[in-house]
Amino acid sequence: MNALPAFLTAHPDAILVDVAEARGSTPREAGAFMLVSADALFGTIGGGQLEFLAIEHARKLFASGEKSASLDVPLGPEIGQCCGGRTRLAFTRLDEATRQALISRQATLENGYPDVFLFGAGHVGRALAAALSPLPLKVTLIETRDIPDDGLPQGVALRRVAVPEAEVATIRPGGAAVILTHDHALDFLIARDALARPDLGYVGMIGSATKRATFARFLAREDGEPHMIDRLVLPIGGTALRDKRPAVIATLVAAELLTRLLG
Repeated sequence: MNALPAFLTAHPDAILVDVAEARGSTPREAGAFMLVSADALFGTIGGGQLEFLAIEHARKLFASGEKSASLDVPLGPEIGQCCGGRTRLAFTRLDEATRQALISRQATLENGYPDVFLFGAGHVGRALAAALSPLPLKVTLIETRDIPDDGLPQGVALRRVAVPEAEVATIRPGGAAVILTHDHALDFLIARDALARPDLGYVGMIGSATKRATFARFLAREDGEPHMIDRLVLPIGGTALRDKRPAVIATLVAAELLTRLLG
C-alpha cells in the first residue's frame, strides 16, 4: 500500500496530526492520524468540526514556523459537536526522520491487517478487490489464467499460479479465502484445503444452494469431515438481496468479510 509514501513525496512539507489521547465518545481512536500540507490532506481524524479545527491549527503552524504543538478539544456544544468525549491532538511538522518513522509505523500497521485471498480474478474477483482495497485488509488475487494485471487497485497483489489450492497454506491465521474461479472443480479443491484450516476466519465460495449440495457430495467422496461444510459460506454475500451484478456482490461480500474478520 503505497498511498502514504506517494503523498509524502508529493507534499514533503506536511504536519502530522495525531490523536494522542481519546477519552469518552470520540470520532476516532488514539493512534489515528492525518497529514496536512499547505494545499492537500491525507487521512482523517474523524471529520466534522474537530477535523476542521485541526486543519486550521496545522496550517497556522506553517505560518508560525513552530515544529510542534498540542490541542485539547472537548467534543461538546462549544465546537458544535455532541460526542461528549475529549480528544488531545499532537501536531508535528515532519522532517526526514519523522517521515521515515511514520512510513514505518504505517507499514507495521498494514502488515497486521488480515489476509484476504481472492481465488479468481474475473469480474466478481476484480470488483471485490476494488471494494476491499481501501479497507484495513491485505488483499491478494490468485489466478491460473494469463490475464492482464492492468486496472488492479493500488495495494492489491496478483499472483499467477498453476496450483491455486497450494496458496491456501500461505494465508496467515485469521485470514480469509474467497473462492470465485471460472471452474467448479477448482473451486472445490481450493475450498477443501481452506476448510481443512480451522484457523481461517472466513471461507466463502460464490454459487448457489445446488453448488453447495454438489460440494458436500465432493467432500464425502474425498473423505472430508461432514462438519467441514458448516464453516463454508455459500452463497457469499447473504441471501437478503439477490443481485448478480459484480459490484453489488462485491459490496455485500465486503461487509460480510469485515464482520467476520474485524468484528
